Amino acid sequence: MTEFSSISSFQEALYAGKTTCEAMVHLYLRRIEQARHLNAYLEVFSEDALAQAAALDARIQKGERPGSLAGVVIGIKDVICYKGHEVTAASKILEGFTSLYSATAVERLIAEGAIIIGRLNCDEFAMGSTNENSAYGNVLNALDNTRVPGGSSGGSAVAVQAGLCQVSLGSDTGGSVRQPADFCGIVGLKPTYGRISRHGLIAYASSFDQIGIFGSNIADVALVLQVIAGPDAYDSTASQSKVPDYQASLPHNKNRRFAYLKDALHHEGLDTEMRGGYESFFEDLKAEGHTVEGVNFDYLDYVVAAYYVLTTAEASSNLSRFDGVKYGYRTPEKDLDLTDFYKKSRSEGFGKEVKRRILLGTFVLSAGYYDAYFTKAQQVRRLVVERMQKILGEYDAILLPTVPTTAFKIGEKMDDPIAMYLADIYTVLANLTGVPAISVPLHRHSNGMPYGIQIITKEFDEENLLQIAHSMLHEQQVNIE
Repeated sequence: MTEFSSISSFQEALYAGKTTCEAMVHLYLRRIEQARHLNAYLEVFSEDALAQAAALDARIQKGERPGSLAGVVIGIKDVICYKGHEVTAASKILEGFTSLYSATAVERLIAEGAIIIGRLNCDEFAMGSTNENSAYGNVLNALDNTRVPGGSSGGSAVAVQAGLCQVSLGSDTGGSVRQPADFCGIVGLKPTYGRISRHGLIAYASSFDQIGIFGSNIADVALVLQVIAGPDAYDSTASQSKVPDYQASLPHNKNRRFAYLKDALHHEGLDTEMRGGYESFFEDLKAEGHTVEGVNFDYLDYVVAAYYVLTTAEASSNLSRFDGVKYGYRTPEKDLDLTDFYKKSRSEGFGKEVKRRILLGTFVLSAGYYDAYFTKAQQVRRLVVERMQKILGEYDAILLPTVPTTAFKIGEKMDDPIAMYLADIYTVLANLTGVPAISVPLHRHSNGMPYGIQIITKEFDEENLLQIAHSMLHEQQVNIE
C-alpha cells in the first residue's frame, strides 16, 4: 500500500477512491503487530477502529465528506479518557478501569472522522522523562532499541516515529511531549495552557498539564490542533479566544527577530556537539536575513527546582483520590482499619516514582515548610513569567535546546532522580509560564541519534509558532521519517 507523507495526501487519495479507511486501519494494525517489541501500545482497539473505518467508508461512497480528519488513524496516551475503553495512566492502581466518558479532545477528533486505534504507553501518571516508569514495561526507541524514547509520552512519540499511527496525542506537564519528540526525531507541540480543554485528561499537576500533539510534519499537527482547540463548558480553564485556521496560515515567509537564552546555550549540562549545531543553525538563520540575538536569563538554574516543588504539591493533592475505595486497585489484605487500608492500597498500587513525587509534594505543603518551599516556588514562577513576557514582547520567538543530550541508554539515569529531573531544564520554562512551545527535528548527532530545537512564542500565538516551525523544517530539509 502507498505510504502517505501527510494527512492531506492521504485524504486526496481517499476521496479519489485510491484507498479506503479500512485499508489504512488494516495497514496500521499490521505494523503495530510487527512492532510489538517497542511496547508503544498498551491496548489496540482493533474491532472499534475497523467498525469506525467501515462506517466512514460507507459515508464516503455516498459522496459525503465525514470531516477534516476522515480516516486519520490516531493513538492516544493512556492518560486521556475514551468512553467505554480502559484508561490506567500506566499504573497498577487503575488497572482494569473503564472510562465512563470521553475527553473533549477525543470527542472532537471523532466528530471530524478520526479513528482512535489504541491507547499508548507512558510513564505512570505522566511522571517521568524516559518511559521507564510504566507499570507495563519500558517503551523502546525505534531508532535504537537500547535507548529510551523520552517521556512521559514515550509511547505516543514512538507510535508516530515508527509509523504505527498518523498522529498521536500526549500530555505535557514539564516537557512530556517535546522531550520525547526530540529523542525520536519528530514534531511535538505543547500549546498554550488553556488552548486545549483538559476535560478527560487524568490530572498530574493541574496548573501545568496540557494535551499536546505528535506528528511527522507541521501541517498535520496544525490541523489536529485546529480540531481539538477551543472553549469547553467542562473546563473553566479552557480559553474562550478564537481558534485561527492554523493550517491555512502556514506558508508564511518573513524575516523575524529571534532570541536565544545565553544561559541555556552555554549551560554546562548541554552536550558540546549539540551546542555547536545550535550555533551553526543560528548563523544560518542570520544569513537568511533573520535577527538572532542572545539574551540573559538569570533564573535558569531555579526553574527545575520551582517546577518540581509546584508540580509535586499539585500531584499530592490530585492523586489523593486514588484510594482503592470506589475504583482501581485494592489491597487483598483483610481485617485492616481504614488508615491501614489506604496505606496498603496506595503503597502497593503506585510505582516508586509516583510515590516519590507524592511524598515530596506532601512535604512541601506541610505546615512547617509551606512558606519555605511552596510560596518561594510560586514567587520564582512569577519572576520567570515576567522575564519571559519581557523577552517575548521584544522578539517573535525564543529559540533554545529541547533537551541537554540526545536519547540516553535505558537504565542510565534511573538510579539518579536528580540527574533525571535536571534533564527537564529547557522544557519546564514553557509550562511554568503557560506559553506554547514546539520541538522540531534539527540535526543528527555523531552517535546516530536525532536532536531538535525548541521554539517558544507568546500566549495563544500558536499561529506564529507553527509558521516558524514550518519554515525551519522546510529550510533545513530535515528528514523526519
